[in-house]
Amino acid sequence: MNKKVSVLFVCVHNAGRSQMAAAFLQYLSHGTIEVRSAGSMPADQINPAVVAAMMEVNIDISKNKPKVLTTEAVQDSDYVITMGCGDACPIFPGKKYLDWELKDPAGQGIAAIRPIRDEIKQLVWGLIEEIRGQEIK
Repeated sequence: MNKKVSVLFVCVHNAGRSQMAAAFLQYLSHGTIEVRSAGSMPADQINPAVVAAMMEVNIDISKNKPKVLTTEAVQDSDYVITMGCGDACPIFPGKKYLDWELKDPAGQGIAAIRPIRDEIKQLVWGLIEEIRGQEIK
């Protein structure tokens, strides 16, 4: 039996971009991919405007909590996707590292977050296609 592919999304506060990406991957993959998110300096709570933007697409992340990035989370993941966390992510051989350059939703209103949300959704669709392509090989 094959183990699930695992993806870790990392941003600084784990309160916006990485939370949206993790929620989209969980939703769009129908749970077929193991999903984690973490931050190098996690915030106290998810950005409320990010929660509202995700509710607009019927994904509820209101109960999510920012988590601290751990070495174990990186070691346990097949893909590590960073979003502006700089050099805070430990590097391990055998992992696929991607850096998604996305605007930071911190301090932004919902109108500014919508395009970030929509870009993340498109990136997640591409990631799902890449993962499925790797599984076929």
